Amino acid sequence: MAEEFIRVVDAITVTADNGVDSPVYTCPAGTTGIVIHCQIANVDGTSAADVSLDLYDGSEARAVVSTLAVPADSAVNPVGGKLVLKENDVLRCFASADGDLELTLGVLEIS
Repeated sequence: MAEEFIRVVDAITVTADNGVDSPVYTCPAGTTGIVIHCQIANVDGTSAADVSLDLYDGSEARAVVSTLAVPADSAVNPVGGKLVLKENDVLRCFASADGDLELTLGVLEIS
């Protein structure tokens, strides 16, 4: 078994279609992905923004966190522990305001 640590850094955007166009990480075929770190930072100095995170398995989406408020100049860790993704699972993230929130994700891929 091969193991590799992956880092994802992404600006979170607003999507009108409940996250369908907002993938931040897709677990590769033949791989299990374990999210070991997920942090959302609000880089806006004055306004709070909401973040939503879901897991899409190709047929349905399940909320990981829904409309979590992230105060201005602050950060939250919306995944309370490890999150296991199977091949082709998609972790999606969307915000209530464009340009306010940034995501940092650490994933251990095992193939």
